[in-house]
Amino acid sequence: MSEADREQALSDAPPILSDVPGSFTWRVLHDRHPAIIEQVASAFPYPPHIRAALARLAEDAVSGVVEPLPADAHDAADWARWSAPFLGMSWYDVPFLWAENYFYRRLLEAVEYFRPGPWRGLDPFTPQKSAELADPALDADLAALADLAGRPAEQQLTAAVDAALWGNRADLATRVSDPEAEHRKQASDLVADDSAALRQILAPGTGGTVCLVADNAGRELIPDLVLVDVLLRNGLADRVELHLKPQPYFVSDAMLHDLLSCLRRLADAEPALRGRLWTAQRDGSLEVVTHPFYCEPLSYHDLPGDLAARFRSAKLTMVKGDLNYRRLVGDRHWPAQTPFEAVTAYFPGAVAALRTLKSEVLVGAPDVAALDAAGLGWRLDGTHGLIQVRA
Repeated sequence: MSEADREQALSDAPPILSDVPGSFTWRVLHDRHPAIIEQVASAFPYPPHIRAALARLAEDAVSGVVEPLPADAHDAADWARWSAPFLGMSWYDVPFLWAENYFYRRLLEAVEYFRPGPWRGLDPFTPQKSAELADPALDADLAALADLAGRPAEQQLTAAVDAALWGNRADLATRVSDPEAEHRKQASDLVADDSAALRQILAPGTGGTVCLVADNAGRELIPDLVLVDVLLRNGLADRVELHLKPQPYFVSDAMLHDLLSCLRRLADAEPALRGRLWTAQRDGSLEVVTHPFYCEPLSYHDLPGDLAARFRSAKLTMVKGDLNYRRLVGDRHWPAQTPFEAVTAYFPGAVAALRTLKSEVLVGAPDVAALDAAGLGWRLDGTHGLIQVRA
C-alpha cells in the first residue's frame, strides 16, 4: 500500500472514540475504569493519600477532562507530547485507544508505582493475576502437557496455537487429546483462518527466530509457554523472543514477574516443561524482551527503530490478543472486508495475529454480514476469534 493509499484508507476509517452514551467504548470509560479503580483500592492497604488519588482519578476519568501528568513524573515530557492534541478535552472525545492507555498511566501515578517510597514497583493487579494461577482447574490443563510431546509436530503446533488463541475458552486437556478435532470445532467460530499459511511458515526444520508478543498473564500465559516449547522442541524455530510488558498494564497483561510465577507453577505440575523453558532462557534460545513502547499510547505504525529491527530480522512475529490487534491494524472503524494484508503492509516483516474478539475492530473478514446483522455482541464477548497472517 502506497503512502497515498494508506492516507486515503485512514481517512475512510476514522479513529474509534467513546462519545456515544451506552456504546461499548463509552461503558469502558464510564463503568469499567471506575470498577478497576475500586478493585485496586481494595487490593492493598494503601494509605489515605493514595486512596484519595485513586478517588480523584475515578471522578476525573468519568466526568473530567484530559490533564497533563505531574511535571516531575519520569515520563512527563513524553506524555506532554502525546497529550498535546487532547489536553482540556473530554476523555470521551479523544481516541479510545489513547484514553485507555492514559487511564492506566494515571492509575500507576495514583498508586505511586514509579515514585520513591514503599509502594514503588508494586503491581496493583497482582491479586487478580495470582488468583488465576491458583485455580485448581488449571491442574487438568497442566496434566495434559505430558501427552503433547509424543504427538506429531503438526498436531502439537495445531493444539498449541489453538490454546494460545482461545485462552480460557476451552481447557488444554481437550485440545491435546484430539487437537485436529478440537481445531475443527473451534474453527467454526473463526471469522478468519490463515492457519495453513501459519503452518507453512512454521514448518519443521525451518528454524529462524519467532517473536511472540504476549497478551495476558496467569492462565493465558501458560499456553503461550507451551507454544514456545513446541516451536523450539520441534525445530519450528531456533530462537523465540517472548515480548512482555515492562510495567503493569490493562490489568492482566504479562510482565516478567508473571512469567516467573508461571514457571513456579509449572515446577510442580509439569517439571519437564519448566526445565526446558528454564534451560532455553539460560542458553539464549528463549529471550525475554521488554520495551517501553508496549505501554505507550501508540499503534505499531510508530514502532521505534530497535523494536522494528527485531521484527524485521525475525521470520515471523506473532501478536497475541485483542489489544495487540488493535495496535497492529489501527483502532479504527474499518470495514470488515478491508484486507489484513493491506493494513499491515507497513509492518517490518511477516506477522500473524492470534486474537479472541473483545472489541469492534476487525479487518480481513469479508463474510461477517450475517453476524453483524444480528448485532455487534459477537465482536465483544470472546466467542469468536481469528488467525490472520501476512507473510
